[in-house]
Amino acid sequence: MPETEPIHTGHVVALTLEGDVLLVEDSRPPFEGAWALPGGHVGAKEAPFVAAARELAEKTGVQVSVGSLHQIGVWDRDGRDPRGAYVTFAYMVIVPDGTKAVAGDDARTVRWWPVKSLPANLAFDHADIICAAVTPNS
Repeated sequence: MPETEPIHTGHVVALTLEGDVLLVEDSRPPFEGAWALPGGHVGAKEAPFVAAARELAEKTGVQVSVGSLHQIGVWDRDGRDPRGAYVTFAYMVIVPDGTKAVAGDDARTVRWWPVKSLPANLAFDHADIICAAVTPNS
């Protein structure tokens, strides 16, 4: 069986100074009903950080400049996504307290969650990505 190229995604950990993180409730399998970081596929000839900012806007209505994104890392562990080989480029951005978000694209709903009280049903390895974003020197 031929190997397929991994699919690249860009995701954003949008944080407020009060310590809240923006999550979307997924409306599609494999994690329908679970909470996830806003993000999605990197388009052809699109840089991952550009895709991350675009996906944040499409899924939540929150607009950020690509220059305000700080890369946290790359997640590429085998089996991290039940759909196949996915590589996630994760970024962090600080947004003003009270930033409004509205569900769009394939998000059922969006919500600001306290980082210290995240939902139990986080999709994929997004708990690890959030931890890396809020832990100094990770």
